[in-house]
Amino acid sequence: MQQLPDNMADHDAETMMAVEVMDGDNVLRFAEGRSFGARRGVAGELVFQTGMVGYPESITDPSYRGQILVVTFPLVGNYGVPPREDRDAILQDLPAHFEAAEIHIAGLIVSSYAGEEYSHYLANSSLGAWLKEQNVPAVCGVDTRALTKRIREKGSMLGRLLMQTGSEHVPDGLPNGAITPNGSATPARTPIEPNLHAVNGRLAVHGVNGANGYFHHRKLKEVATYGSIDWYDPNTRNLVADVSTPQPKLYSPSASSALQHPSGRPVRVVCVDVGLKYNQLRCLVSRGVEVEVVPWDYDFAQLAGKEYDGLFISNGPGDPAMMDATIKHIKATVQEARIPIFGICLGHQLMARAAGADTLKMKFGNRGHNIPCTSLLSGKCYITSQNHGYAVNAQTLPKEWTELFVNANDHSNEGIRHISRPYFSVQFHPESAPGPRDTEFLFDVFIHTILDVLNDPKKMQQPVSFPGGQIAENRARNPRLNPKKVLVLGSGGLSIGQAGEFDYSGSQAIKALKEEGIYTVLINPNIATIQTSKGLADKVYFLPVNAEFVRKVIQQERPDAIYCTFGGQTALQVGIQLKDEFEALGVKVLGTPIDTIITTEDRELFARSMESINAPCAKSKSANNMKEALEAVETIGYPVICRAAYALGGLGSGFADNKEQLIDLCNKAFAASPQVLIERSMKGWKEVEYEVVRDVHDNCITVCNMENFDPLGIHTGDSVVVAPSQTLSDEDYNMLRSTAVKVIRHLGVVGECNIQYALNPDSREYCIIEVNARLSRSSALASKATGYPLAFVAAKLGLNIPLNEIKNTVTKVTCACFEPSLDYVVVKIPRWDLKKFTRVSTLLGSSMKSVGEVMAIGRTFEEAIQKAIRSVDPSNLGFNETAALMSIDIDTELQTPSDQRMFALANAMHNGYSAEKVFQLTKIDRWFLYRLKGLSDFAKDMKELMNEYTVDAVPTKTLRRAKELGFSDRQLALFWDSNEPHVRRTRVEAGIMPVVKQIDTVAAEFPAFTNYLYTTYNGTEHDISFNDNGVMVLGSGVYRIGSSVEFDWCSVRAIRTLRENGHKTVMVNYNPETVSTDYDEADRLYFENITLETVFDIYALEKSSGVIISMGGQAPNNIALPLSRSNVRIYGTSPEMIDTAENRYKFSRMLDRLGVDQPQWKELTSTEEAKEFCGKVKYPVLVRPSYVLSGAAMNTVYSEHDLHNYLAQAAAVSKEHPVVITKYIENAKEIEMDAVARNGKMIGHFISEHVENAGVHSGDATLILPPQDLDPETVRKIEDATRKIGDALNVTGPYNIQFIAKDNDIKVIECNVRAARSFPFVSKVMGLDLIEMATKAMTGIPVREYPPISIPPDYVGVKVPQFSFSRLSGADPVMGVEMASTGEVACFGRTKYEAYIKGLISTGFKLPKKNILLSIGAFKDKVEILPSVEKLHKLGFKMFATAGTADFLEEHGIPVQFLEALQDDQQRQEYSLTHALANNLIDLYINLPSSNKFRRPANYMSKGYRTRRMAVDYQTPLVTNVKIAKILIEAISRNYDMNISKVDYMTFSEMPETTPVQPIIQQPESRSLTELLKMSPFKGKDIVSVRQFAKDELHLLFTVASEMSLGVGRQGTLDILKGKVLALMFFEPSTRTSASFDTAMKRLGGQCVMINESHSSTQKGETLTDTIRTLDMYSDAIVLRHPDNESADIAAKAAGHPILNAGNGSREHPTQAFLDLFTIREELGTVNGLTITFVGDLKYGRTVHSLCEVLKHYNVTVQLAAPDGLALPSKVRAALQSRDQLGEESDRLTPEMVARTDVLYCTRLQKERFEAPELYEAVKDQLVVDSKTLAQAKKNMIVMHPLPRNMELHKEVDDDPRAAYFRQMRYGMFVRMALLALVMAP
Repeated sequence: MQQLPDNMADHDAETMMAVEVMDGDNVLRFAEGRSFGARRGVAGELVFQTGMVGYPESITDPSYRGQILVVTFPLVGNYGVPPREDRDAILQDLPAHFEAAEIHIAGLIVSSYAGEEYSHYLANSSLGAWLKEQNVPAVCGVDTRALTKRIREKGSMLGRLLMQTGSEHVPDGLPNGAITPNGSATPARTPIEPNLHAVNGRLAVHGVNGANGYFHHRKLKEVATYGSIDWYDPNTRNLVADVSTPQPKLYSPSASSALQHPSGRPVRVVCVDVGLKYNQLRCLVSRGVEVEVVPWDYDFAQLAGKEYDGLFISNGPGDPAMMDATIKHIKATVQEARIPIFGICLGHQLMARAAGADTLKMKFGNRGHNIPCTSLLSGKCYITSQNHGYAVNAQTLPKEWTELFVNANDHSNEGIRHISRPYFSVQFHPESAPGPRDTEFLFDVFIHTILDVLNDPKKMQQPVSFPGGQIAENRARNPRLNPKKVLVLGSGGLSIGQAGEFDYSGSQAIKALKEEGIYTVLINPNIATIQTSKGLADKVYFLPVNAEFVRKVIQQERPDAIYCTFGGQTALQVGIQLKDEFEALGVKVLGTPIDTIITTEDRELFARSMESINAPCAKSKSANNMKEALEAVETIGYPVICRAAYALGGLGSGFADNKEQLIDLCNKAFAASPQVLIERSMKGWKEVEYEVVRDVHDNCITVCNMENFDPLGIHTGDSVVVAPSQTLSDEDYNMLRSTAVKVIRHLGVVGECNIQYALNPDSREYCIIEVNARLSRSSALASKATGYPLAFVAAKLGLNIPLNEIKNTVTKVTCACFEPSLDYVVVKIPRWDLKKFTRVSTLLGSSMKSVGEVMAIGRTFEEAIQKAIRSVDPSNLGFNETAALMSIDIDTELQTPSDQRMFALANAMHNGYSAEKVFQLTKIDRWFLYRLKGLSDFAKDMKELMNEYTVDAVPTKTLRRAKELGFSDRQLALFWDSNEPHVRRTRVEAGIMPVVKQIDTVAAEFPAFTNYLYTTYNGTEHDISFNDNGVMVLGSGVYRIGSSVEFDWCSVRAIRTLRENGHKTVMVNYNPETVSTDYDEADRLYFENITLETVFDIYALEKSSGVIISMGGQAPNNIALPLSRSNVRIYGTSPEMIDTAENRYKFSRMLDRLGVDQPQWKELTSTEEAKEFCGKVKYPVLVRPSYVLSGAAMNTVYSEHDLHNYLAQAAAVSKEHPVVITKYIENAKEIEMDAVARNGKMIGHFISEHVENAGVHSGDATLILPPQDLDPETVRKIEDATRKIGDALNVTGPYNIQFIAKDNDIKVIECNVRAARSFPFVSKVMGLDLIEMATKAMTGIPVREYPPISIPPDYVGVKVPQFSFSRLSGADPVMGVEMASTGEVACFGRTKYEAYIKGLISTGFKLPKKNILLSIGAFKDKVEILPSVEKLHKLGFKMFATAGTADFLEEHGIPVQFLEALQDDQQRQEYSLTHALANNLIDLYINLPSSNKFRRPANYMSKGYRTRRMAVDYQTPLVTNVKIAKILIEAISRNYDMNISKVDYMTFSEMPETTPVQPIIQQPESRSLTELLKMSPFKGKDIVSVRQFAKDELHLLFTVASEMSLGVGRQGTLDILKGKVLALMFFEPSTRTSASFDTAMKRLGGQCVMINESHSSTQKGETLTDTIRTLDMYSDAIVLRHPDNESADIAAKAAGHPILNAGNGSREHPTQAFLDLFTIREELGTVNGLTITFVGDLKYGRTVHSLCEVLKHYNVTVQLAAPDGLALPSKVRAALQSRDQLGEESDRLTPEMVARTDVLYCTRLQKERFEAPELYEAVKDQLVVDSKTLAQAKKNMIVMHPLPRNMELHKEVDDDPRAAYFRQMRYGMFVRMALLALVMAP
């Protein structure tokens, strides 16, 4: 052992440590890091552990003796170490918190370490301090992922940790990293300055982060030097002897729990200590047995059954083969057969060896807490904790022993049992500690077995009995479901609390159902989502997701089953309402039963249910009215939380400290829900969530646990969330995990759900807050955080598929029944847009207010949270002092959190607040605050750095440390008063670049085939190679008001278009709610910021061919120019032109030049100029910044006096761009133009009209398409202006222009040279995908201009905005130039009124039944709405109105009841508007505020505002726009029946026929076979080419072939061609074709003459013409195969009888094409809609050429996989392309291609087609299809091959039911019979 020299041990300087590994005979310096344990070196065996928590337990596990442990999880040291002196409650003299009395590992290697800043109520020291106490060295700052991969690939290896002995100076600029496994020089991670100078002889090697040769003149730097120690292999010694107890020791249970032997003594178990973990003792003693622990070599066999009643063999380290003494004693005990035996881990291996089996050393062992083991008795799969390097070889088990458990991943043995004795053992650790406790029941099994034997000694002749039933019975109880058609309920428009996560989860569910071959029907009116696009559901209904419409769709579609769990609360409510109708409707509910959902939704039922299983819930009572609520609080006591039942996102909930607050809250809650729950408030407790998955067979796992950064009190949707939890110990984590599993099993959830806990930070007290028995927001986050596709798996589980039979799609080899291991940290931060609303409360509480969320991934919490902060808004730099928009002091802000909370924390720490002080104010866990304080202090240091250095001279070590902590170049530029490009250059020159890591679900334990990536500076090597050169598509980033799911739709459509056209793609986005961040959408997915720095880095790493920036809304557009100027290729319109359109000044000049009008405007430079301009153009005016997203800070100003306020606000939004004032034109119509251009020429466009007048933001407007009320002249002018603008900007790609029109004059308001919000709406309504066109135009893929559009007559689509005002306490629910809607829906109708009313209902609007209240401000509005009000009166509605409106209506003869808006004590109730609203007496409130010409002070609360807000708070439908009021009233007056019509749905593929094709002869109206042959168009004709056949002729051929199949089945032969002779002339070898024709002719009753070319006159030089003429004399038809391409035509000319072409050279093989088509039809039911993949020799494969030609008659997608040189001929390929049938092309068969394939058509690489044998040899093995290939394929696809085959189709495929190539031969015979009959029949 190498000890540190005294001179270095004395001071506390950061000491370095090197990690070296023995790689064969080579020594590899793997990494250098920072020492944090004992200051000495050590050697041992390197092993890795992928568990998620429990480092104190792991390092004290004796099984790790002599091993250097690499821990992959990112929270080592976070919760410190509990007191060593605490004693165990049961085993008094043993430590309470550890698995042994000492640390057993030799050394510890981790990626990040928390240092002395740990946080846990039990901790009393750091991990480092404990390691030093025990003299165990440890190192952090190592790329543990790279090291794990190395161990995985090479197997367990020897390693050593070397201690720094000193340092030396070398020139700064030599490579400063270790040689990594891929051979490149990469950096050791800071604060690491490695000594490659010493290690590698000063070799400068180019690498990922290595030197690049620019540093000859840099200064010297100090690097560490290291001592050396000898290598040591612990496996060469008996490690058990080191860890076993030296003498026997007795442990007794408490008297109350002790079990008695019949003789009166305690029941006793002897435990053989071969490395015993203390928790095994705890598990035994706590169950009432006395345990005697004996040394490993103790002779216990002689005492069996006399002094003890059971034998337990513990776990332990090392090789079981070295344990002869123990094995001998076990063998003797087994043979004596007096007592039950149970072994664990090493004990299991020893038991197996004693039984006579062998053990073997595994490559790298199993060490983790998430390893699935399947019971071979019950079929159930358990998640287990493991730590072993040896395994039992099950093949060597003697016949009286059998396997009990197997590993569901690597299929190694995990347990054995004796078939007639009570002996069993398991490889895993049922005692856990650390890890899941799912198999602890095995201790109960063992002790029950002992008691059974004591009661009845005959039980020694019987095997152990295990719970869980038998596999066959379990499967029979819950058979797999096979619905043909499934209805999926979507979630409707995006709203606060129910956003894009349901687009993602619903899309995943549909993908899963399609993979199972199920026809899917979706109801979702959200037209902006991918879910409602072609390519997912087979049929989509754009209708409201409510009980009435879902019932109608079920009646129309008659589905077999329904999913209610993928559409948020909206879908759940429908499920609950229709619960009792489903059975009568013939629909089965898939997944979680509705009763379970009701239990979880009804607070009282849930609390009772939890009580029944002793799962603690918060003290609570439900109340159905105010009186009950006030009574409930008496027993619970204040403070309380009040929640509405059946409400989403905490709607209608809040905290009450007193009676007044409670009454106020209850009033609102009862408006939203019939029931309210009052429960104890646990504000300040930790909030923790688990995502839980369970299948119908009761396999149950937790996929992700998440810890809220914010304590309980803030809705989880508004909380910062961290995964995995950072501050929970193993005891905490698994206590909550075990409860989660127990709860979910008790409730009977099938699929996925989420459970939320409150955990007291000062104890183990916890409560369950709620269970969401559906996919939720957190489910989407958990899926993206772990890479585990929760929704996809949940959809499969609903079909009763067992969890352990579903594959992990990331590794492709492991199963889905496992719990992901994370070796990184994920941080989610919400995005609020509260500044868009007037008077809104910005305080965060129990009701959700955020409109979106971001997720960031890093190797450390610091790196992840800084990325996340930047993701929320482009103006955020990271965690640093920020001029926040806080109106209150920091202390108040910290105590009462608002949307500015993160800035408040940064500013507080910058101002010197300690972590402790911030903790006292916020109750955020100290661990998080320590990390943030570290960032704040580092930022201060960075600012001070410039006192010593220039930017160019910043020490590399410091710069690297800054990047590891997540600081961006832009942030550092701020600290250093520099600019981003300068910092970037300095960084790149220092060789500091990020590395790319995979999200692989298994922390690198298994190889991953995943494209899901993130970048980090905390690593030394890439997980992937970069050779795709893909097209980058920048996503839309966070959902916010103004940029939401519609841009995700655009991004995904762009990606899909590129992939369909053979381009590799790279998606960059950071929004966990989206489909674009689904791992299977793009070839590469980077979950990363969309910032200049990150896009640059990814572009450079990927060597991307270019970037598409026009699909993700404004965020990517904002970085277009700097990207372009740095030589990044931008596809589409040039960034200079984008800037011309976005800079109003440039744009205005361009419009003037073009003669296109625009409203008057002025750039604002001073207030005086502004006043002057406004005086000239007259008020009202708009004030806005020049770069606009959703009118941020855009306001209408009605008077001079308002200008000052607004200018300040606008400037705050956009500092780098000027502010402009524009004349606001009142009473004008707004019109939207969406267009696509190529090189400035418009190639597609749609115009839609707004219902509301200009002045309502286009995102909040109601859109109509096709437009119904536009003057043709207006349309012509708009098209003309759009053409001019597209041409002037030279647009290539999408663009959108908003016009206003008044009296046929048009003006341009805005032009966006990118995709716009309305693109999905117009594309879907008109059936033409503008994004597909735009993508093709931008990337040079051929695209047709103005393709034909067919829309039905009487067809209108109306897009209706979705608002979320009910969530936004205090916000004024009016529409204006600021966008306020959070989502949109669209419905269709025969008129705009019908479409509008369905759309409005889709947003949750309830149509009025009786009472309507009117309050109309402006006289103009009163006049305009009067005819509509008269209609309402005639329809029998009762009118109420406020003062002025009531007078006006009475004057016009409409009776109304007057209501007074303000209430005083004397007012009678019937005149009180407040009373009417609060008691839900009003069905509809039309409130039209007057334009605020004389703006009142901001704090003035008008009557109108207060009543509008009341309407929202009491859930009364509200209309605030006159045009909307008019269209609504007209729609109501038309009294639509709302029945489903064909305009309500889009069908993307038809339901396949489920009944087999009926024989034609059985159908009286069908023709008989004789009649069919009579009408043959081929009688006497040559069959030379497939081109001869029209589609109806093919149909005839196949109809006849089906008849032939029937006839042969019945009669064997038919006499149709009796007396006819067929000549077969084959000039090439043939088995199948010749035999097929021969057999076909004979089955038809005819004769054949077979001529073989080798025995014919050809050998004497006879010409083909002469041969044919000769045969023509003998036969009635000739079948010819010949190598010459022209042969068939020559023969046809020469012969008088028909010629049938059986292959002419490499040109055609028509009969093969026909039989191929017939095979597909027969096997899959249809050819239409399929994806056909051709693989192999496509150049010479004539079968492929013919089939491609004949496929022109069908709607198919063709994929091509062929080696270079054997690609499909360009002519055939061009034909496919022209028909839009060409899909992906590749030189190899990729898993993605296979996954999409319905027909995999393999062809032989024909040696005879190659010019040289060596060319054939080079490619023959490139495209082999084997069972591994088909692992990714659909269940119902088929594999075809014309045969013969060589190596390209492996024999193992023959047994696969999908192998259709031999059946193909039989189909071929029937097709050839049909063809011969059609040609030759008389």
